[in-house]
Amino acid sequence: MLILQIDPAAAPAWHWEGTSYVTDDGAGRVTPYAHPMIEQLAATDGDRTVIIVRERVPGRAPVPPEPVVVTVAQFGELVAQARRWPVDHVLIEVTRHRPVRVTAGAVRATPLYLAHHDGILRGSWDITELRPFARGINAKEATRLLIYRPRYSIDTPFTGIWRLTERATASFGGDLVITYPEPVVHAEHRDLVEGADVLAAFTAAIDAALDARPLQPDATLCHLTGGLDSGSIGTRVARRWPGQVNTATLIVIGPGREQQIRRRNEIRHRVPFGPHDACLDTAGRPMFGPNCPRVRGELVSPYDEPFFEHFTELNRMIADLGAHTLVTGLGGDEMVAVGSAESAKAAADKAQNFDLPWLGPRAQAAIEYGDDGIAPPAMAGGITLMAAETVAPPLLRAGLWPLHPFTHQAMVELGDQLPFYWRELKQLQRKHLATFGLSHDACNPVLRESFAELVEESMLDYGLSLLRRILSDGSPLIDAGLLNPDGLKAVVTELETGGVYTEHRHSKLVEVITLDQATRAFLG
Repeated sequence: MLILQIDPAAAPAWHWEGTSYVTDDGAGRVTPYAHPMIEQLAATDGDRTVIIVRERVPGRAPVPPEPVVVTVAQFGELVAQARRWPVDHVLIEVTRHRPVRVTAGAVRATPLYLAHHDGILRGSWDITELRPFARGINAKEATRLLIYRPRYSIDTPFTGIWRLTERATASFGGDLVITYPEPVVHAEHRDLVEGADVLAAFTAAIDAALDARPLQPDATLCHLTGGLDSGSIGTRVARRWPGQVNTATLIVIGPGREQQIRRRNEIRHRVPFGPHDACLDTAGRPMFGPNCPRVRGELVSPYDEPFFEHFTELNRMIADLGAHTLVTGLGGDEMVAVGSAESAKAAADKAQNFDLPWLGPRAQAAIEYGDDGIAPPAMAGGITLMAAETVAPPLLRAGLWPLHPFTHQAMVELGDQLPFYWRELKQLQRKHLATFGLSHDACNPVLRESFAELVEESMLDYGLSLLRRILSDGSPLIDAGLLNPDGLKAVVTELETGGVYTEHRHSKLVEVITLDQATRAFLG
């Protein structure tokens, strides 16, 4: 959402110079992300300055960015109002010779990473911009990534770089202190009253999420994978704006490929989407090929998707269609999540297996501390927030603003209260899709449509040689005690000599490759 450089001792006066807020002495700069969905404003009472970068809301003309002079009382009212803003925002409060305060909103569409050096606070939505400030490997966060157990927290894989989580406040006066907010209290599941119309409530919640921002249908596109979550959102969007909103997706390989193509075609045929459907076929496009930026040693975020190369190309295709906003189904899993106490299957699915022979002694020791220091419960789930902040930077680079309706308060609160039988196997989404006259096949896919087969192909075709390179050339992860080279060698040798690839175990080797590449690029 923004890039910042602030010296607490800089001149107190800020002005707008067309693309950035800049202090009169040039030592401070805040550059908002330029996009039709974003606005910025600033005010000063002569002593304090506040800079607000935020998503726009409907029914309000964009505010002028130039700083305005207000009274002390007006300043306090403006800050209080900014903290209540209903969509994504960042609030920066500056007083000369006092710590700078940066606060993130509760509805995170984009990340904000922070670092500091020589008394200057720096921040960016793109973690690669902060590479010069990465000092070493954060073993706790690196271990979370290696075992594929992400946690939403202020940690990043690198010491010297932090994440500002939702509603958290960063104070910087030479040292950086990030304070978590109070936890959000969620409702419990409950029985429905007689005659309750759950599908109408679901539709109303989707509408509330869509109406929270000034969408332009002709500049909006739906990420329609064919899955139940993106399908549920996309069909409602198309019904709201018939014939105006186009679609896009990656086409998977494996057993679910033909089913995905068939189901998407039916959804697009039966529901009034726009005329264009940007599809990138992943067949013949494995990860980690010779032209992959990661393989070439380019600077790639450790949080970028393993398929970031595919999504980067798809994002370009979306932008070429004239879209600047992308609506997704991200967060649908957590909205209707089934707890371990409700289902033996859910408990089994959530059981953790860390029998990964390539983990080094430091990673093994860090596993039990993986939940230490994580952010408190938010409105949206932690995994959803992590996912939203992961997909955002590649979208922003393509000029696309993300919109995830499942993270909206109305959607979350509905999911919190639904009884088990509406959440089990995503019955809510299945029944919603059925209201559009879609077939049983479209609403109840039999086969899994996933990237699992592409991951396997990529690992066997290219991944093993990259793991061999780690063993021959060394790795910062080995030096840090996070990788056990003997264990890694045994697994690689087993797969090279005809051992059976198992998804739940060997797919995690992707994290070894991506994190090794990131640590080399950031710390090299």
